[in-house]
This record gives sequence, structure tokens and C-alpha cells, in this order.
Amino acid sequence: MGYIGFHASISGGLHNAIDEAVAAGAEAVQIFTANQRMWKVKTPDAGDVKLFLEKRRKSGIRYAVTHDSYLINLASVNPDILAKSRMAFSDEIKRSSMLGIDHIIFHPGSHTGGTHEQGITNIVTSLKAALKELPKGGPMLLLEATAGSGSHIGGRFEELAAIIKKLKRHPSVGICFDTAHVFEAGYDLKNNYDEVFNEFDKICGMDRIKVFHINDSKTVFGSHADRHQHIGRGELGEKFFAKLMRDSRFKELPMILETPDEDGMDAVNIKLLKKLRSSR
Repeated sequence: MGYIGFHASISGGLHNAIDEAVAAGAEAVQIFTANQRMWKVKTPDAGDVKLFLEKRRKSGIRYAVTHDSYLINLASVNPDILAKSRMAFSDEIKRSSMLGIDHIIFHPGSHTGGTHEQGITNIVTSLKAALKELPKGGPMLLLEATAGSGSHIGGRFEELAAIIKKLKRHPSVGICFDTAHVFEAGYDLKNNYDEVFNEFDKICGMDRIKVFHINDSKTVFGSHADRHQHIGRGELGEKFFAKLMRDSRFKELPMILETPDEDGMDAVNIKLLKKLRSSR
């Protein structure tokens, strides 16, 4: 079940991500809409935007999602970083809307130097402003479940639920469920699959999951260390992914790989996931 994809490069132009995805056998794709290492970036070239849209339409790629810049920290208690983050997130919404992106995925952020409550308050205030800028029919904003290290927010389902509740369960806010992060955060997906998803449903609501980041974990259960591994080669193992890929609750969702960047491995991971999806 699900539409399998991976994070593709935009090197040489946004449209090249579609070519890369198709060549690897993907059904969905994730991109950065700009250089994720810079605060200020250029608006995408109109010709590149047009070519991206045309290639996506012809490709049959069902979902195109973006991950925002890793510089963005909507939970920051540093006024300068918070202001830059909000501006960059606003620009991300504009670029993603131009490109017909379905979902914008972002890490909730870190409250380094402040309190947990301050971090969540800043996220909520940031998202309230962002939601006012969303065009009708624009991309959904997805909080990514994190491994929960240090001052990072999003490692507990309750944290994600609290943010959504404070946003009055806005229909344009959802969750990206990262399998490696959730396992590393202390939810035993490998041995307690049903229990973990039942807990998530009770706390957040299963309908809030709009995208899966489908990654194996290089580190052990509960490590709180964000380390991804190729499918079936990490601590979660192939049996877990077989169960997830056959879960009918998620049959219409994009399943995006963010595994280590190694030549040819995106196609290998996609082929394995398709095999697991079709096996009984």
C-alpha cells in the first residue's frame, strides 16, 4: 500500500527531480525547493517551474512534497533566528505553492536556551501566521515526528497533539510519521506495531498522518539519535516494513525514503518496498 518515493536532487533544475524519481521507479517524490543551507534564496525561475509542472503531470508521480530548510527553527527562543525562520518558512510556502506541492514537511524545532513550553508557544504562533498565508488549495503543513533528542520538540506524540490542539485542529496541519524517528524516540514499532499506532490514534488521530518518511534505523530502540538506514538493514528490519506496506489504512499515502545517499540504493529500496507491498 502507499505511493513509494524518495528525496530527489534538484541539482541542475527543479525538473530534474522528476526525471530522477521516474528513473528509480518512484510513485512519489520529495525535494528541497531551494538551497537548504542558505537563509536567502532566489525565487524559482519561471521556466523551471513550468518544466517541473509539465514533467510531473506527464510522469504519473502521484505526490510531490517538500522538506523545508534545516536552518528553519520555528521553536527558537532566539529572536533573530525565530524571525529569520518565520520569513524563510513564508518563502517556502510561496515556492511550494508555485510548484503545486502537496505537503510541506518540517521539523517542529528546538527550544535551546529556553523551556519546552516556550518552544511550543513559538511553533504555534509561527504556524498561525503561516496558515494565514496559505493559498486556497495550497500545500498542507506537516509536523515531522522527531527522534526527540535534547531540546528538540516532536519526539512524543503528546507534543505533536498539543501543537495541533492549540491550532484548533486546523485542517491544513498534519503529521509526517518518520518510522526511524518514532522508533528512536522510544515507540517500539518493531515488536508492538499495533499498540504504537493505537496510541498514536488515541493521542493525535490517525487521520493526521499525511506522509510517511519510511526509513530503517541505524541506532537501537530508544536511542534518540537520528540515524537512518536502508530498508531491512537496520534495527526495525524487513518484517516491520512488510507489515507497514500492507496496512490498508495507509494505502493512499506517500511513503518517502530518506535513506543514506548511496549510488543506486534509492532504486534498490523502492524495489524491495514494492515487493513487500505485494507479498502476502
